Amino acid sequence: MRVFFDLSQLPDFQNAVVTIGSFDGVHSGHRRILEQVQALAAECGGESVVITFDPHPRHVLPNHQAAAFKLITTTPEKIALFEAIGIDNVVVVPFTEAFSQQSAREYVEDFLIEQFHPRYIVIGYDHRFGHDREGNLDFLKKYEAPTSFQVVEIPAQEVDDIAVSSSKIRTALEHSDVILANRLLDHPFSFNGTVVEGNRIGRTIGFPTANIRLSDPHKLVLPEGIYASWVRMDAGLRTIGLLYIGTRPTIENDGHRVMEVNILDFEGDLYGKNLTVEVMDFIRPDKKLDGLEALKSQIEADKKEILKRLGEDAGRWTKDVGRRTLDVGLTTKNQELTTTNQQPTTGVAIVILNYNTRRHLEQYLPSVLAYRSGARVIVADNGSPDDSLDFLRRTYPQVEIIDLHRNYGFAQGYNEALQRLRATAPADLYVILNSDVEVTSGWMEPVLTAMAADPTMGIAQPKILAWREKSRFEYAGAAGGWIDALGYPFCRGRLFNHQEEDKGQYNQPQECFWAAGAAFFIRAEVYHAFGGFDGDYFAHNEEIDLCWRVKRAGYSVWCIPQSVVYHLGGGTLEYESPRKVYLNFRNSLFTLLKNESAGKLLWLIPARLLLDGVAAFRFAAKGQFRAIWAILRGHFSMYRQWTEVMRKRRMVAKIVERQRIQPQANRSGIYPGSVVAAHYLGRIKEFSALIK
Repeated sequence: MRVFFDLSQLPDFQNAVVTIGSFDGVHSGHRRILEQVQALAAECGGESVVITFDPHPRHVLPNHQAAAFKLITTTPEKIALFEAIGIDNVVVVPFTEAFSQQSAREYVEDFLIEQFHPRYIVIGYDHRFGHDREGNLDFLKKYEAPTSFQVVEIPAQEVDDIAVSSSKIRTALEHSDVILANRLLDHPFSFNGTVVEGNRIGRTIGFPTANIRLSDPHKLVLPEGIYASWVRMDAGLRTIGLLYIGTRPTIENDGHRVMEVNILDFEGDLYGKNLTVEVMDFIRPDKKLDGLEALKSQIEADKKEILKRLGEDAGRWTKDVGRRTLDVGLTTKNQELTTTNQQPTTGVAIVILNYNTRRHLEQYLPSVLAYRSGARVIVADNGSPDDSLDFLRRTYPQVEIIDLHRNYGFAQGYNEALQRLRATAPADLYVILNSDVEVTSGWMEPVLTAMAADPTMGIAQPKILAWREKSRFEYAGAAGGWIDALGYPFCRGRLFNHQEEDKGQYNQPQECFWAAGAAFFIRAEVYHAFGGFDGDYFAHNEEIDLCWRVKRAGYSVWCIPQSVVYHLGGGTLEYESPRKVYLNFRNSLFTLLKNESAGKLLWLIPARLLLDGVAAFRFAAKGQFRAIWAILRGHFSMYRQWTEVMRKRRMVAKIVERQRIQPQANRSGIYPGSVVAAHYLGRIKEFSALIK
C-alpha cells in the first residue's frame, strides 16, 4: 500500500476509485464502504484511493470543541487498518484553515479532479465540502459528464448506520464496555505510545510496569480501571498485558493519572521503546487498597482473571497455567473421548481458510487458540495479497500454515488444503471454521462426544449465534440447516431474513439436513470419500451439496447446540451483495440437478424458475436491481453448464452407491411444503411454528 502526505508528490492514479472521510475507528460500517471501493476498483481494473485528513477537521475548524474531541484511531492507526483491509493508496491531506476555505468549485476542480483523475467517487448522501459546506452530492454530480467520472452514492441508511456505529463505539469506550466497542469496530481498540520513566514501585512487589506516554495527545483514553490486553513490541512479539489506567490511590495521592502495563512474565528494558496495546476486556474499576501487600494480592487476582478472559492457551507466557487437551479419535466405533494432560493430538484439525482477512485473524483467532482442546490449528491461505501470512508467522508460530499461493475460492480452497493435509499429516476429523467465527470455552467437546458415540453421524455443527448481537441466531446455520420440498434452504432459528432470538428453544440436539460451512465438523474419511466440496461452486451452498450427497448414502447430519460459537457473517461478502446472490441462486440450482430425483426435476426446475422470478421482483421493490441481473446470470449459467452438471450427477450417484451405509437415503431435515409460501403468504416467521 502506498501512503502520501504531500499532495505535490501524488502519482498519476489509474482509474482511481476514491472515497473521502475521516474514518475515525475504521469500524465495520466503514469497512463496507471500503469493500465497495475495492470491488469497483477490481471491476474497472483501477486502484482504490482513500482520502483522509490530519489533523482531524474537528481539531481545526472553529466551534467544534477541539480539546474535548478524542480520536478512536490516530492517523498511523488508521493507515495500518487501511493496509490490513487491502486498500491500494491512502492520501493523508494536511487539513488547515486554508484548505477548509476552498470554495466548492476549487475543491472539486483543483483538488479532486486535478489531483486524482477519478473514475468513481464513492461518498455519502450527506457529504458536504467547500467553504461554509456549500458543496453537496448534487453539486459534485454536475461534473460527471464533462470529466467522465461517476459519483457512487452511499445510501442514507448506510451512512446513518455508520454515524450510529461511531456514536455507539465512543459511548461504549467511555463506559469501559470494551467488548461491545471491539465488536462494533471489528478490531481491537488499541493505542500506541513510548515507555517512559516511572516510580519503579511495581518492581518492589514483583509486578514491574511499563509507563506509557501516548503518541497522540488527542487519542481517546479509557476510563480508570484494570483491563485485559495484548501488548505488541517493536520486535513483533505479542504478549498478554495487565493494563492499568488511574491515579494509583494506594501509593500516591497527587491525582496524577498514569497509563501503565504489566507485561506478564516479560523481563527486559523497555525504556524508550514503542508499545502498542490492544485492549480486549474491562476487569474492574480502580480502587484504593490497604497497603502494598493488599495491592500485590489484588494484582495477582487481576492477572488470573485476565488469563481466564483471554484464554488459557495464551498462558504460554506464564509459568503456572496448565493446558487441557483432548485425545480424540473418531475412526472406530467404540473409541472414548478423554480429557488428558498429553500433548495435542493430530486427531482433530481446525482448518481456517483465509483470503485477505488479517483483521479477522487478529480478532477471532485468539479465541480459537484459547479453546482448541488440543486440536491442531491450521490456516490455509488462498494467496492473500495482504500480510496475513507474515502476521501469522510473527504472532502465532504455533499455527500451522498451508500456503495455496492463489485464490481458489472457498470450496476448492478447502479441497486443496485438506488434500495437502491428508498427504502430509492426516487427521481423523476436520473442523472447517470461518475466519470470522469466535468460539467459546468447551465448544468442541459436545460435538466430538456426539460424533464419537454415533459412527453414522458424518457431519455436525454447533449452535451459531450472531457475533454482533449474541442473543440472536446467525443467518448462516443458526441451530441447523433444513430445506423445503423445492430445495430452498432455511434454518432452525432463521427463516429467510428473520433471525430469531435465542431463548433456549432449540437447545436439544436435532438431526438436520445440512450443517453450516461457518463451523463444519466432518469425518476426514467422509470428506475425501465423497469428493469434498464441489470446487466449481467457488463459494456458497457447497456445504448443502456435500451434506445432501452424504445423506443420500445414509449418514446423518446433526446440530449439537450445547456447543456455541459466534459468527460475524458477511465478513467477506455481504449477504445481499450481487455476487453473493448470483452464487447462491446458481449453486442452489446446481445442487438440485446433482442430487434430486429425475422425475421430480421435470417439474421442479420450472417451478424454481417461477419462484426465483418472484425473488427478483422482491429485489426490484427494494431497489436492488443488480441483484435481479445476478439471479438471471445464475439461471443462464445453469443452462450453459447443463452437460457438465449432468456428468457430475452420474459421478455422484456412483460415489453414493459405493459409500452407502444404509439401504435408503436419509431424508431428515426436509420440510414437505414450501417455506416460501409459509413465510410470505402464511406469515410464519419462526421455525417452531413451521415444524411442529
